[in-house]
Amino acid sequence: MKNLKIITTIFFAIIFISCHTEKSKTNLKIENINQVELQSDTLTKHLKPFKPKLPTIGLLMFNGVLQGEVIATSDVFGKPTKDGKQIFNVITIAQTENPITTEEGMRFIPDYTFENCPRLTALFVPSGYDMYAQINNAQMIDFIKEKNKETDYIVSNCAGAQLIGKSGIANGHKIVTYIGGGKQLQEDYPNLKVQNDSLVTFVEDGKFSSSNGNLTSYISALNLVEKMTSTEHRKFIESYLYIDRLQNWKE
Repeated sequence: MKNLKIITTIFFAIIFISCHTEKSKTNLKIENINQVELQSDTLTKHLKPFKPKLPTIGLLMFNGVLQGEVIATSDVFGKPTKDGKQIFNVITIAQTENPITTEEGMRFIPDYTFENCPRLTALFVPSGYDMYAQINNAQMIDFIKEKNKETDYIVSNCAGAQLIGKSGIANGHKIVTYIGGGKQLQEDYPNLKVQNDSLVTFVEDGKFSSSNGNLTSYISALNLVEKMTSTEHRKFIESYLYIDRLQNWKE
């Protein structure tokens, strides 16, 4: 009789522990599902789908690219209107789909490659501190030439002007590069009308525009966003980005 009581007690204890364990597993599954849904919802809120009817802004990337020149353009064109409406597709493009390592050490995954890049309305060509590999990359130069045929605008920042020069697409047009780089750019590409980079921050000539790069990349992006939308929208973007505080931060 005593043994029977012991066996019965052990039996119910096993059932209790088993039920409790299953309940814990179920609760854990629910928590995990909720967590996944929460993370997914958080991500989805910020995703901007590619909409074929919208103008598409292409940001060229390569290993060693100055990330600020990519971010500046995406900052400006990635913002919605005052009422939250998406008005541009903003995509990154590289030679392959492999992650790009920027000059500053961050890794960016390109949206498209040279092979599958959609039709662009504007192409932004950034720079790096060492442009030798890019200038001597025939596929990159060919990509710029081909995109020039379909785009309404081509923008270079900093030493991205060297890629424009190598491609020959802006021969006869004004262009500016990083401060101190203009003399060499003119020697290398005599058909360009290279501006005095010690005096000129930004220049526009036809479909082509260019800047000294780094933070002045915001100027080239803001200028183009105004041309493609309105002065009101450009001012909205400037307020969104606190540009005025950047200009007056010492006051």
